Amino acid sequence: MSSALSESTESPDPVLTAERAHLARAADCLTEMRAAASAVTDAGVDAWASERLGAARAERLRALAADPHVPPFFGRTDGRVGERTETFHIGRRHVRDAAGDPVVIDWRAPMSRPFYQASAAEPQGLERRRRFGFDGGELTGYEDELLGAGDEHESHYLREEIERPRSGPMRDIVATIQPEQDDIVRAPLAESICVQGAPGTGKTAVGLHRAAYLLYTHGGQLSRTGVLVVGPNRAFLRYIEQVLPTLGEVDVEQTTVAGLTARVPVRAVDPPQVAVLKGDARMAEVLRRALWGEIAKPVDDVQVTLTGRRYRVPVERLKRYVDDLRRRGRTDDDQQLLHYAAGRERLAMLVAEDARRQKEAAGGSPTDAETRKAARTPEVRGFCDTVWPARDAAGLVHALLTDAALLRRAARGLLDDEEQAALRWDPAPRSVRTAPWSESDAVLVDEAAGLLERTEGYGHVVLDEAQDLSPMQCRAVARRLAAGSLTVLGDLAQATSPWAPSDWRETLAGLGRPGTVVRPLTRGYRVPGEVLEYANRLLPVIAPDLPPATAVRSEPGSLTVRPVSSLAGPLADVVAGLAAVPGSIGVVCADPAVGEVVALLAAAGLPAVALTDDGDAAARIAVVPATLAKGLEFDAVVVVDPAAIVAAEPRGLHRLYVVLTRAVSTLVVLHRGDLPAPLIDDREDDGAAVGLA
Repeated sequence: MSSALSESTESPDPVLTAERAHLARAADCLTEMRAAASAVTDAGVDAWASERLGAARAERLRALAADPHVPPFFGRTDGRVGERTETFHIGRRHVRDAAGDPVVIDWRAPMSRPFYQASAAEPQGLERRRRFGFDGGELTGYEDELLGAGDEHESHYLREEIERPRSGPMRDIVATIQPEQDDIVRAPLAESICVQGAPGTGKTAVGLHRAAYLLYTHGGQLSRTGVLVVGPNRAFLRYIEQVLPTLGEVDVEQTTVAGLTARVPVRAVDPPQVAVLKGDARMAEVLRRALWGEIAKPVDDVQVTLTGRRYRVPVERLKRYVDDLRRRGRTDDDQQLLHYAAGRERLAMLVAEDARRQKEAAGGSPTDAETRKAARTPEVRGFCDTVWPARDAAGLVHALLTDAALLRRAARGLLDDEEQAALRWDPAPRSVRTAPWSESDAVLVDEAAGLLERTEGYGHVVLDEAQDLSPMQCRAVARRLAAGSLTVLGDLAQATSPWAPSDWRETLAGLGRPGTVVRPLTRGYRVPGEVLEYANRLLPVIAPDLPPATAVRSEPGSLTVRPVSSLAGPLADVVAGLAAVPGSIGVVCADPAVGEVVALLAAAGLPAVALTDDGDAAARIAVVPATLAKGLEFDAVVVVDPAAIVAAEPRGLHRLYVVLTRAVSTLVVLHRGDLPAPLIDDREDDGAAVGLA
């Protein structure tokens, strides 16, 4: 038996009344928890302790911050434990009363898992699963599944939450996580995972919720090592930025690959073929050769001053020290890899320690401090400058791209003459400061920095839209992993970069996790079936080996394909009609057409805002360049001139697949010319709008 109830003014439902009372109690307890956190006082031990206490208190208050439109709980489980029934209300964070007893259980806690995983076939000890309906934070109804009695059905509230109109940033999905998503979210910290997620399957949300789950489960460890979320662009980061704070996790760094590698000011754009070459994994070895090739063989003895006396270190021993350190710099074992700057410091110490041994053999006993001082003497430093010169990352890449002889030596057997010529700057900039750095160059500089010194790592990295990373960008992310784990999110069918791989194995190998298991998500929850089936027509061309995504819901009338002779009237009419109902609207077009589309809508009195990488994605009507659409969702999407989107770049059909799958409820395609061949339907005729089921 199941029920979906709302309160009647004539006959109040006692269950609904009790649940509302529990909701009010949970809200009061959360207020008391915030008050208790605010009341934590400083014991006045010292300034450092006071600073740490203040930071911890501020972080705790941010984690407990309440959104009046987000209720403390969204579900409930009833299960039998012996002779008694055990009830848990499930919410976004743990709420306790003054006595410390739980009022709401955090969705990440082990006892919350049956809420997501239980079924009539496997109730996992549950007799009842209850979902709640809310309106503006007010509890309006509930719905029960009596799993112990074999009752399982499609939840009205679950579907309502999935389909709820969205405007502004992305929301969490804690109330709607599905079993296959939950398996990924709760995967162990030590396990790296690659999610091949079709459009609308919630792969981004799953990755973010996994980060929240790991922070909850391994808070002590990850508070030291940190969690990093890497997205494709800044517009995407703004879209997802509130998900983790809503779940109480405020101390997570979110950035892009460009943000990770921002060691030089980017002021130029490489031609596609040059960008592909600079993103090639061969460039890592070219850089390594260029750096370590700077090391020279010692040609003379060195006199080392130690505690007032001078000791001669023979050239043969100096050669051995240099050769041993160079071999450590060539090893493929990252745990033993000697970074260039550390090797330089180690060489100075080896020379000083040689002098120390000579003094000890003569009966002396120099201290460690005296030995370190000897390593800093002008004689030893001068020797190191000659044999193992100091380098900086930007200077190394600048030299490589301007010095033909250096590039030729470093690229011998790796890059041919034509490739070397394509890499070199022409004309050559005079200095690092005036160099025309591109994003691809910045990644090379980051690689060089990683050769010079150890890069700080994170305990876990969530990498979204990973299918678009070049091999060198993969290496940049891998350097931040250290011994940590990785959640890779993406869709090969949405790969639009010129270096996009055909198989996840290439990307995972570049990320240093070649054995990572690929977990597919193919059930689309956000995109209507009619829209998904239309976009799936492109798959045999762009990704023939991928299974097509299936939708869990059908929305008749959600797709309209309309040929037009001019955009001026039809575009404004369509957008005005969509704006008459709640929800966000994305008008997606080829990048060069953004200005024209904004002007047409403005002339019709529609307040459209062009989305930029630095702009705000929260506008009700956003005109979206096709290259920024990835990862975003809108309740309604209008695709303008799909053929122009395809023609704008080499992997245009992949870009169009991305664009066609951004709609949550409605997709309208307006085309002035012919549609791309895979989308042509025999039922269309000139001048008629066609809805395709």
